[in-house]
Amino acid sequence: MTLMYAVLFISIGFAVMEFSGWFIHKYIMHGPLWNIHKTHHEPSKSFFELNDLFSLLFGSIAIVLIFLGVAKLDYRFWIGIGISFYGILYFIIHDVLVHRRVKWFERPKNSFLLGIFRAHQAHHATNKKNDAVSFGLFIVPKKYFKR
Repeated sequence: MTLMYAVLFISIGFAVMEFSGWFIHKYIMHGPLWNIHKTHHEPSKSFFELNDLFSLLFGSIAIVLIFLGVAKLDYRFWIGIGISFYGILYFIIHDVLVHRRVKWFERPKNSFLLGIFRAHQAHHATNKKNDAVSFGLFIVPKKYFKR
């Protein structure tokens, strides 16, 4: 097992989460599973939202892959690590920086993080199922990075 092998499959796990996350967010969460996801577009009455079930699902996939691949440290282990890394960054950027569910940081000043912040604000400009824009976390339209 080489370091390059690990980095490759961690990167694949991370990238798969961004692209599948975009697809799932746009076509499933804002589609047939809107009744679960809409709790994220409404004012929250508690710390947890029904929408948090999606994080449990993605986290479970990562745990299963890590568990299946840990004995040989094969591709499943490293893809699970990549998904986990994505999940950690998702929590920090989405839940902490953007939605401030945990108040650790102030509004971002870094231009990349500020672009992500603006894109997510645009996504939440509506609480309607079909009117939302910008469904990715890291890959967002360039217009949100312009001042």
